[in-house]
Amino acid sequence: MKKEYDNFYRSLLKEGKLPMRSTSKGFWNASASDEVYGAFKKIGLQKFKSFLDIGSGDGKVVMAAALFCHNAEGIEIDGFLHGKAVEMKSKFKIHNAVFHNKDFFEHDFSKYDLLFLAPDAPLERGLESKLLEEMKGKLIHYGHHFHPNLLKKENSFLVNGNPVTVYSNQKP
Repeated sequence: MKKEYDNFYRSLLKEGKLPMRSTSKGFWNASASDEVYGAFKKIGLQKFKSFLDIGSGDGKVVMAAALFCHNAEGIEIDGFLHGKAVEMKSKFKIHNAVFHNKDFFEHDFSKYDLLFLAPDAPLERGLESKLLEEMKGKLIHYGHHFHPNLLKKENSFLVNGNPVTVYSNQKP
């Protein structure tokens, strides 16, 4: 899986493009395979049944989650990135991964027991309100920036120097 995604990123670089870009609603940046996989192992992702990557980009995080969870889903508004995720799913023959091509504000978060977010904008621009209203389980927040203000921090650790924080929907 890592090799196929690395090949995709190399193909972008050969075209003079970085594995990151603006989308119609935000910004995509490729996640580090080893970091995501390491975070999922440390969290014990196999204890969770349903997973949603909010802004799933090229699908790499969902594919990694599908190795642990019964049901792994991703939601991405960008058609090119969504198409790449669907292509990779087909290539890997991963049947428990599902990709939605739409705005995550139009998707119900309440049916998932674990959400994943590598945010590209401050959560107070609407996403944190949606999380407070719909989130029933936990949120894995990946990265240094745009942490939620109103969710309860349960755990935090570093993977290769990048913070991974787990939040719940309980008032701090």
